[in-house]
Amino acid sequence: MKKGTIIILILCLAKFWAFAQTDTAKNSIKKPPPHNYEVKHALELESLVPMFLTGGFHFAACYRYEKFRIRISVINGGNYDAEPAGINNSSAGFKRYYQTSPGVFFGYNIWKNLEAYTYLELHTFGIEQKSTGIKKDIHSTDFGGGISYQFFIGHRFYIQPGFHIYLRKDNTLNFDKEQYHIPNVDLAPVLRIGFRYWKKY
Repeated sequence: MKKGTIIILILCLAKFWAFAQTDTAKNSIKKPPPHNYEVKHALELESLVPMFLTGGFHFAACYRYEKFRIRISVINGGNYDAEPAGINNSSAGFKRYYQTSPGVFFGYNIWKNLEAYTYLELHTFGIEQKSTGIKKDIHSTDFGGGISYQFFIGHRFYIQPGFHIYLRKDNTLNFDKEQYHIPNVDLAPVLRIGFRYWKKY
């Protein structure tokens, strides 16, 4: 009798253990993966893709620690004319091109994938006088702020539209009888495409 009772208890325990394992497996399958904005650490590579369409380039490497992100970038605008982005621009007779220039960005996720950031960029602009075609370089230390949102496609790729404001001090160039004044403020929409190379939740 005791032997039969022990066998029944063993079978019952085995059955409960099997149900528990099945339930655990179901829960692990049903449990959704963490949101992209819940990442603790991440390495991201991204690019301001319109620069490639104008014969230039842009590359950036980013490191995220919880809500903070630092981004180091290099830009060359090719034949993109940045002069129309200037506010109170009195230099309608000129074009302004991004030469190869570095920058560093410091960001913070204020809500989900919405990031606000500040930056410092050491720009070299090529200035072209429209009437003569003469080109000269002007150096500018630009700083400012931006806001953008990472729209993820899966857990790796993302599209990040945003808006930037660039601030700089007065600077001028002489072109014979005409003088170029660089705008103190630029307003510009941006569009980056990125890839989250590594992450840890």
